[in-house]
Amino acid sequence: MITVPGSARLFLCQKPMSMRKSFEGLSKEVEQLFPGELLSGACFIFLNRYRDHMKVLFWDGDGFVIWYKRLEKGTFSGAWGSEMSLDRRSFLMLLEGITPKRLQPRFSL
Repeated sequence: MITVPGSARLFLCQKPMSMRKSFEGLSKEVEQLFPGELLSGACFIFLNRYRDHMKVLFWDGDGFVIWYKRLEKGTFSGAWGSEMSLDRRSFLMLLEGITPKRLQPRFSL
């Protein structure tokens, strides 16, 4: 199970990505899409064209980490449309295959 802190910054790549890319290829994409964020500790989420494979690239302070998930059935939700940044709740729902109908915060700050 992936533990994601509440303060984590999560970026979703909008264009489909080849899952053959590894550390160097995904790092290059991050630098093009999110300049200056590669070593910030943020998580970068990539989906393939069929939305049944997901890779998450993360810098943990001394090296890159890739999390990879392949679905046996179904696809990851496309409910986030054009959002480039996700909060932790949205990422976990995406990871679990939950399609949100309406999101309401419990309280406002």
